Amino acid sequence: MFDRILFPTDGSDGASDAFDHVLDLAADHGATVHVLNVADTTHDSITRIDGEIVDVLEREGEEVVEAAADRAADRGVETVTEVLQGGVAETIVAYADEYGIDLVVTPTRGRTGFDRLLLGSTTERVVRESTVPVLSIRPDGEQARYPYRNVLVPTDGSERATDALERALTLADRAGATVHVLNVVGVGTVGQEGYSGVDAMIEGAEETVAEAAATAEETGVEVVEAVEVGSSAARGIRSYVDENEIDLVVMGTQGRTGIERYLLGSVAERTVRTSPVPVLTVPDPVDED
Repeated sequence: MFDRILFPTDGSDGASDAFDHVLDLAADHGATVHVLNVADTTHDSITRIDGEIVDVLEREGEEVVEAAADRAADRGVETVTEVLQGGVAETIVAYADEYGIDLVVTPTRGRTGFDRLLLGSTTERVVRESTVPVLSIRPDGEQARYPYRNVLVPTDGSERATDALERALTLADRAGATVHVLNVVGVGTVGQEGYSGVDAMIEGAEETVAEAAATAEETGVEVVEAVEVGSSAARGIRSYVDENEIDLVVMGTQGRTGIERYLLGSVAERTVRTSPVPVLTVPDPVDED
């Protein structure tokens, strides 16, 4: 399923933890890991050392990717290393396109408080702009487990959700995992008791989940059907993850283009920020040329 995995790294503790998961994936799939460090050109990094003009960020980047390659070699995983200059998110996305990457794996910042609500982290930009699936891992979340045992697929019945389900089924079949198909009925701030149409919404959600589950069962993968009522889809997903020992969330992105794509608040982005377990986001296939 994955032949070429891209791992952008800055050498931080969070990146180091995520790399363990990358190596688990790569070893299982026989994949080559492309280890990329981006020397961010928005920062001044030129200096003189022992009379030689050097780029400090590039020198540090070489050390980072070499250390990762050594770790991969210990696991018998083949690597390609690269240090590039540019804006971080756009360089990652461009590299994935140029080298036919199957999966980008990136740690999130795991921020807390007000900062977490701000738009613009590297991970969020990569999730929005990538034309290939992105696996986001929170460095301050639970230890990412592999192989996966329980895979959650939130669905609204859309084509994008169906694409995500297909990806999840392939992963689950390989790992012998159970797929949980979930639809969250969002009732906002009104609350279930005060929303007169909630029963009809639940019935529709059950039909959506049943259809997705039927598709999953055709592959022989064990399936759990679930409908939850909550104030928002993202909160419902997080609650289900916490209560059902989920190892991986697989979901479609909105796949929007133009200025709408940069609006804050999609369910996928909120899930990437809040999920304690890895989240695999699958882009709109229209974007995958």
